This record gives sequence, structure tokens and C-alpha cells, in this order.
Amino acid sequence: MADGQDNQQVAFLRGINVGRAKRVAMADLRKLLGDLGFTQVRTVLNSGNVVFGAGTVAPAEAAARIEEALVLKLGVAARVTVLSASQFDELIAQNTLAPPADASRLLALVLNNPADVQRLAPLLQQPWQPEALALGQWAAYAWCPDGVLASRLVAALGVLLGDGVTSRNWATMQKLHVLLGGADGAATA
Repeated sequence: MADGQDNQQVAFLRGINVGRAKRVAMADLRKLLGDLGFTQVRTVLNSGNVVFGAGTVAPAEAAARIEEALVLKLGVAARVTVLSASQFDELIAQNTLAPPADASRLLALVLNNPADVQRLAPLLQQPWQPEALALGQWAAYAWCPDGVLASRLVAALGVLLGDGVTSRNWATMQKLHVLLGGADGAATA
């Protein structure tokens, strides 16, 4: 899938609606992006995943605008990472880990700065079994068979990247891919 006529993009808001902090209603988030001039604004789940048309606005500029508006209009400071539809397609395609039976235990850790993938390369040399790590241009992929909270790998990634990364499970990534007009869920599993 190539970028659509309206330059479709995906925004990932880091750390909203986790526990009681940084609460943002998805209706408010959709309105916020609409007020910024973005079109066809759609959210997926309640964790800050937004698909929208950005016109001629580049992903980095869209992220900056959304971050600023979150603070000014909603009083919420959250890191925002935005990928174009074609970058998101690449993120999906670059996952070399086998499709899991439980997509909630496979994470895509979307990088705020793609150059950070070089900082993660040494982790590929470490034994993580039964966990697994793969790297792509836009994300790291972590298989966590014992759950995300028990994952040594996810903890190591968090230490290296801090708030420069936001994670979503593979089931959420599949939903976003379908919303963008990518292959059906079965093909992206």
C-alpha cells in the first residue's frame, strides 16, 4: 500500500490511559487532530493509536503539532511518534519473528528516532530464550511468551530507549494495518 491521496499517517501516543495518569478520551483526541487540520481521524482502542490524513504535513511535523496541542488543549504531556502509511507498511513487513498464536505477547516497539535501532543491535547477541528479538528500520520486535510484564528483553529495551520508544502488541498493529487499507488481518498475522 502506498500513501493515500491524503497522506495517511499513524500516530502513537506514549503512556496515555495507563492507570489513572494521562487520561485522554478518544473523542477528545479525534477532535484535537481535527482541529489541527488533519482529516479522516480514526482511533484504535483506548491507548493512543490514531490514523489520519495529514495532507502535505510530514510525520515529524505532525508529531510535534500533536504533542504541543495535547499540552495546550488537553493538559497532557505525551511523547508522540508518527509514521507515514508506507513507513507503517515497512514496519509490518520487517517483522521477522514468526507469527504468534497469541499476538498480545508479540510487541512492536516503535522508535521515535529510527537511528536508535543501532543502539539496540548489541542486544541481538544476547541469549533471550525463550524470548526473541528482531530489529527493523522503524521498530524493534519482542516476543514475550511469559508476558510483557515478566520480560527481561522489554526491560532491557526500556532502559536503553526510555521514552524514545512506545510499544503496541501485534494484535493492535494488525488492526491499524487493516484500518490503513493494508492486507487483511490474516495476512499480517
